[in-house]
Amino acid sequence: MIRTGARAASGSCRPHGRLRAAASAATTALLTLTALAALPQGTAHAADTLGAAAAEKGRYFGAAVAANHLGEAPYVSTLNTEFSSVTPENEMKWDAVEPSRGSFSFSRADQIVNHAQSRGMDVRGHTLVWHSQLPSWVSGLGATDLRSAMNNHITQVMTHYKGEIHSWDVVNEAFQDGSSGARRSSPFQDRLGDGFIEEAFRTARAADPNAKLCYNDYNTDGVNAKSNAVYAMVKDFKSRGVPIDCVGFQSHFNSNSPVPSDYRANLQRFADLGVDVQITELDIEGSGTAQATDYGNVVRACLAVSRCTGITVWGIPDKYSWRASGTPLLFDDNYNKKPAYHAVLSALGGSTEPGGPGTPGAGCTATYTTAEQWSGGYNGKVTITAGSSPISSWSVNVTLTAPQKVVSVWNGSPTWDSSGNVMTVKSGWNGTLAAGASTSFGFTVNGGTAPPPQVGACTAA
Repeated sequence: MIRTGARAASGSCRPHGRLRAAASAATTALLTLTALAALPQGTAHAADTLGAAAAEKGRYFGAAVAANHLGEAPYVSTLNTEFSSVTPENEMKWDAVEPSRGSFSFSRADQIVNHAQSRGMDVRGHTLVWHSQLPSWVSGLGATDLRSAMNNHITQVMTHYKGEIHSWDVVNEAFQDGSSGARRSSPFQDRLGDGFIEEAFRTARAADPNAKLCYNDYNTDGVNAKSNAVYAMVKDFKSRGVPIDCVGFQSHFNSNSPVPSDYRANLQRFADLGVDVQITELDIEGSGTAQATDYGNVVRACLAVSRCTGITVWGIPDKYSWRASGTPLLFDDNYNKKPAYHAVLSALGGSTEPGGPGTPGAGCTATYTTAEQWSGGYNGKVTITAGSSPISSWSVNVTLTAPQKVVSVWNGSPTWDSSGNVMTVKSGWNGTLAAGASTSFGFTVNGGTAPPPQVGACTAA
């Protein structure tokens, strides 16, 4: 499926190695200024986020990430706090990394990988061979040149990230929809035949022997003609020693394509072939209780299959989803946790606050206004509004740009990160709010008036 988002266009070279300190220095400096809440520390908080709760179940919980959002404080704060794995949304696709033959551009993908590594997150590589988002030069090649180009593309990209990618979607969406179970027409299928998938996997294994190699597709979530065809291919590959380690199930659901009743059984039958299964692009259109129930059922299905190693949701807030009008993700446009978030955390065995379960559906919004302003500073005001359920406490991050500094705070209890630029304000006497009710806190800033502070997502319990 075609995703929206920025793609790289300029060449880049960078040193290899796990730390890549020189290449990531600029990114680290930027993120130090703009972000952000640290990952929870200590066992008392171990199950308060999606990533931490999933880790307690031996799994990862990831998100698709777009490089052009990494300068947005609430986006990065939510990513850093909640997720343990990232998948570049578009930045590793063929048109992004090899826009012209033999000319590779990794800068945008590197930005995501560098950020993930700085936070100790795993990275899924997406994707090496796909019929969509191909530069025009690929489609114009004859069979011999196409085979050479495909193998070179796989080798160059995987070598660039060798040792840094947990799992690769080696081949993506190679089967038709419908009842035929046939292969999809593509330059690779049409000119190289059925053998191109096997060749891609063998090339990938040679490029990085330690990465997990996955086949990834959509509308294969239940037992049907398409999933049967993929199943037969995987069974054949395993019987002949073709290197395949995992199968990705995209799991894009809506009212016309709901979570199938045999979802768990389908995951299990693939796992029984001796491959891991991963939920790679999860999103579920809808809202409220119905959406929350579906999300919870998907998570429980994964947990019931021992070889289901992790879940990735295809985006963070609804507004950046490739189908935003369907509000399919776990966070709303303002990064508030939706009922679906609480259902997922509950299914993972987590809780929204240390020591006890959270309140499903509890949420709040935070909006900023400048109250008074003068030549060297200003008074800021943040209004907290409870969602559809009462809340008993709230917490909000406020990020400033140096040399701005907060010199006083009222109607809230502040703490600061090590940079002194990110202030976390928690409720005091004004934490208890009825559904829809509001309160506010204020602060005085010295050191200039621009840019205004960035207010992160409101967290409530």
